[in-house]
Amino acid sequence: MRKINYKTVVEAVEALCLKAAYELPEDVENVIKESLAVEESPLGKSILKQYLENADIARNKRIPICQDTGAAVFLAEVGTDCFIEGGSLTDAVKQGTAAGYKNGYLRKSMVEDPIFDRKNTGDNTPVIVHLLETEGDILKLTLAPKGGGSENMSKTAMLKPLEGEQGVIDFVVKTVTESGANPCPPTIVGVGIGGDFEYAAFLAKKALFRRTGEPHPDPRYAEMEHKILKAVNESGVGPQGLGGRTTAFAVHIEKTGCHIASLPVAVNLNCHAARHASVSI
Repeated sequence: MRKINYKTVVEAVEALCLKAAYELPEDVENVIKESLAVEESPLGKSILKQYLENADIARNKRIPICQDTGAAVFLAEVGTDCFIEGGSLTDAVKQGTAAGYKNGYLRKSMVEDPIFDRKNTGDNTPVIVHLLETEGDILKLTLAPKGGGSENMSKTAMLKPLEGEQGVIDFVVKTVTESGANPCPPTIVGVGIGGDFEYAAFLAKKALFRRTGEPHPDPRYAEMEHKILKAVNESGVGPQGLGGRTTAFAVHIEKTGCHIASLPVAVNLNCHAARHASVSI
C-alpha cells in the first residue's frame, strides 16, 4: 500500500488550478487550428484567430484564458493500492483549490447557498470531486474548470427506449443549437447515455474530460458522434453564435447500461476554451 501525503495533494492541486486557468491544452488549440482551416465565414475565421491569440497571451503573461475561471470540477482516479495520509482526499482538493484561486488571483465564483444566502465563499469552494476507483497505486487528478455560461445550457431527458439512436441525436442537436451564443461556441459537446437520471448527467460531464476529438472506442458510438457533430455544424450557429460552419469542435459520448424501460440522455456543453489539466501523484 502506497502512502500519499496530504500536503503533497494540496500543493499539486494548487499548481493544477493555475495551469488550467493559464494554459489552453494542446488538444483544444489543435482543434481550433483545424477549424480555422475549414471555416468559411470571414467573421468566424476572425473569431477563431482571436481565440488563438488570447491563448498565447494567457500562456505567456500568466493570466486567465477567460475571466470566468469556473467551478472547480475534478475527476479523481484513485488507485486501490494508495491512500491519503494525514487527511481526506476531498479536503486536500478543497484546500489546494482555495490556495490556487487565491494565490493565482483567479475569480472566485462559488456561493455558500444556492437560494437563501448567495454569498461568495471567497475561495472558489466548494469543489466538485468525482471519484473513480482504478487499479494500482497512482492518484490521478484532472481539473476541468467549468464556466457558468456553458454549464447553464446543460439538459437531461428520459427518452422512450423506442426513440433509440435518432431520438438521442435529435435531442442533442436541439439542445446545442437552441443554446445559441450562450455557451460561447464553438463548443465541445459531452453526451451521457444510459444509467439513470443522475448518472447520465455524470457521464455527460465525464465525456468532457476526454482528449478533444478522440472518438469513442465503439465504432457505433463513434459514428453517432460524427452524425451529431455534422448536424450541429450544419445549423449555422457558428463561432460566438455569429454564423459559420463551426458550431462545435467535437462530440464525446459516454454510455452505460440502463433499465429496460428507460433511455436516459444528458448533454453538458463546454465552451471553446475547454480548460483541463492533469497530474499523477
